[in-house]
Amino acid sequence: MQDPQSQGVNISSDITENDQEQPKEKETILSFLGELPLLIITAVIVAWLIKTLLVQPFFIPSSSMEPTLFPGDRVLVSKFTYRFSKPLPKDIVVFKAPDTQPGEAQDFIKRIVATPGMSIEVDKGIVIVDGKTRKEPFIVLDSPNSNFGPVTVPKNKVFVMGDNRANSKDSRFFGPVSKESLEGKGFLIYWPPSRMGLLK
Repeated sequence: MQDPQSQGVNISSDITENDQEQPKEKETILSFLGELPLLIITAVIVAWLIKTLLVQPFFIPSSSMEPTLFPGDRVLVSKFTYRFSKPLPKDIVVFKAPDTQPGEAQDFIKRIVATPGMSIEVDKGIVIVDGKTRKEPFIVLDSPNSNFGPVTVPKNKVFVMGDNRANSKDSRFFGPVSKESLEGKGFLIYWPPSRMGLLK
């Protein structure tokens, strides 16, 4: 037969362990809740840094870049590419529209056709850069009645055009775009999944 005192000691010991576990659990929960605001703030700051300095998603609202980009496509834009390299012809870039009113900033996405010092003209819908016809298998051809230029791209600016030439408001209308206005280089379609792939 067991000693009642021994049973009492065991019971007393069990209660003490349970009592010790409950405060620990409460302390853990309270500690997590206390750290939660800091975790949220940290996540917001990290997301802001990524969007500002590294990569940002953009939504395509119009048909001006068809057939490369369609309305509803979503693309990723590298925000740091032009910190280490120069913009080049054929790059697809996002930039601040040059003719928007203060407080009404609007982003455009177009393709660079010519860079500083290059001469560009459109003759019967065909783009000619530095006297040579530009090979552009990725575009929708412009109207054969379309003519522009020639003009020389100024220093620190780029000449941009949409791939859907007959349906694009671009440098033919608002002039070359300053390099400072470039927000980044488009490099990937990530939505819809059926069109996912690198931009060319």
